[in-house]
This record gives sequence, structure tokens and C-alpha cells, in this order.
Amino acid sequence: MEIPPQLRCLFSAEIERSGDSLVVEVPDDEIDVGDVEAGETYRVALLPALTDDSSRQTDRPADVSPPNEPPVEEGETRRVEIENLGDQGDGVTRVERGFVVIVPDTEVGERVAVEIQTVTENVAFAEVTERLSYYD
Repeated sequence: MEIPPQLRCLFSAEIERSGDSLVVEVPDDEIDVGDVEAGETYRVALLPALTDDSSRQTDRPADVSPPNEPPVEEGETRRVEIENLGDQGDGVTRVERGFVVIVPDTEVGERVAVEIQTVTENVAFAEVTERLSYYD
């Protein structure tokens, strides 16, 4: 599994129900010794737990792609927010597992609907099909 350089902390935790919400508690150690600060907002990735033999993952929903396959398919439509610009000036966003999608003719912070055109092992290329309001 490729781990992005922006990763601030990594830990295992159980998801708990609290009323109408689900809660993942961050251990105090991650705040005391890590780059994580209480009160700040972070992107969270949830990965399925490994089985006892650690050789394969536990059951996952049918709509979740295996960890070694891209989480997008050609022709698929997604709503995304452009996070930054690549070296060529194209918009860059990330979807599940930090998978990179390149979107030409977009700006940082722009929300767009895109159609995935080409998918490789570690990056996809998409075209804008609709420019969205921030509140869509």
C-alpha cells in the first residue's frame, strides 16, 4: 500500500455509534507526539481490518474496490473538489484511498462533476461535465 507523504498519524480504532453519528476516537498519544492538533479538521481514511493471518482483508461491500485496484472506472461520474494544481497546471483531486484524479481546466477550490476518461494503476484523468456551486 502506498502511503501519501501528507499522512499525519496512523492507528487502529473501533467505530462506535453515538446517537445518529458514528465516532472514531483519536488516541491522546497521536496529539501529544504527532502532527495532529485538537480542534483542527483532518481528512480521515478508513481501511478494513486484516484477518488473523494478515494475508487478506476481511469481507467488504461489493461496491468497494480491492486495495490493489483503482477505486474509479472509465465512464464513471464523480463530484469532486479540486485540491491543488499539478506541475502542468491541471487540477488535482483525490478520491478513496488518496487515489489521484487529474482534471484539466479547473482551479483550486472549484467543485465540479467529472467523467473519468482514462484510468491507470495510480492515477486517473477526467473531464469536467458540470461546474457546481459550492453548496451543491
